[in-house]
Amino acid sequence: MSKLFEPFCIRSVRFKNRIFLSPMCMYSAEEGFVNEWHLVHLGSRAVGGVSLVMVEATAVSPEGRITPFDSGIWSDRHIEPFIPIVNFISKQGAVAGIQIAHAGRKASTDKPWFGGAPVPPERNGWIPIAPSPIPFDALSPIPMEMTHKDIHRVEEDFARATQRARKAGFQVLEIHMAHGYLLHEFLSPLSNKRTDEFGGSLENRMRFPLIVAKAVRSLWPPELPVFVRISASDWHKDGWDLEQSISFCHRLKEIGIDLIDCSSGGLINVPIPIGPNYQVPFSQSIRKQVGIMTGAVGMITDPWQAEGILSENKADCVFLARELLREPYWVLKAADALGVKVSWPSQYLRAKPS
Repeated sequence: MSKLFEPFCIRSVRFKNRIFLSPMCMYSAEEGFVNEWHLVHLGSRAVGGVSLVMVEATAVSPEGRITPFDSGIWSDRHIEPFIPIVNFISKQGAVAGIQIAHAGRKASTDKPWFGGAPVPPERNGWIPIAPSPIPFDALSPIPMEMTHKDIHRVEEDFARATQRARKAGFQVLEIHMAHGYLLHEFLSPLSNKRTDEFGGSLENRMRFPLIVAKAVRSLWPPELPVFVRISASDWHKDGWDLEQSISFCHRLKEIGIDLIDCSSGGLINVPIPIGPNYQVPFSQSIRKQVGIMTGAVGMITDPWQAEGILSENKADCVFLARELLREPYWVLKAADALGVKVSWPSQYLRAKPS
């Protein structure tokens, strides 16, 4: 039996295979509200056979958006548009998940296909917040350093977003702590220069992300899983690294986090040795040293490549991103390549290889 197509359970949730849709921003929401684009985009990947469909980074507050066009879940009014998406995903035999996030100092930028430049307040943007007043790069604004009141408010934003996500029917919740966004900014010594209890030592830099994780886990139903996406390395000698990630993941495991979604980078602009499986060693090390489930992500494009990652115990699942943008039915083609029989949507049976 192919490991890639082996079902598995996390808490009470059963996944029909180990292929997950990675959360990818669509920059197509209006005032945070998802729409028909999101239904078709996410629904087609469920039809295509992935076992987990993860909604893009969804902001816990208006100022937590990367762009003014990100999806959001900062008000009760945002719940209803998610419900038909969740229902459609479920009807296709997939699990619906959502990633909740705050962009921190990388907030208030334009859509990437318009250049991604910072959007100032006079153009419907806002001043970002961050652990320390250090801009992302030379073109970015200096963010406002968060006060203790701000920190508590963001904790509450994550808590309320968690409750709304459950009301929308999601079965998996992922906390975004990667790619240079707010919670990653607290973790990394490159972006966190605070001198209070939230900065300095590793214990202090982990403090706020752990507070958020604990709040989310306590509010999410105990029978349902919580994932955390981390950047396992800043790819900088003075930044966040695998050793610190392992310490952090031990603490996340103690809180009750079920799976670590192992990505990297995004905090600063530095060269990264990108290539097939370049992030898999992070997943493998955390899985082995922490004893927690992990997901591998990054340039996974080939069925045999994905099968090898899992059969060699380097991860418990694979998250596919760009490859599923290129090929929404990758899962069905992968099953055929690996000689695995999977169910096709009845509407598509006439196209199934004999």
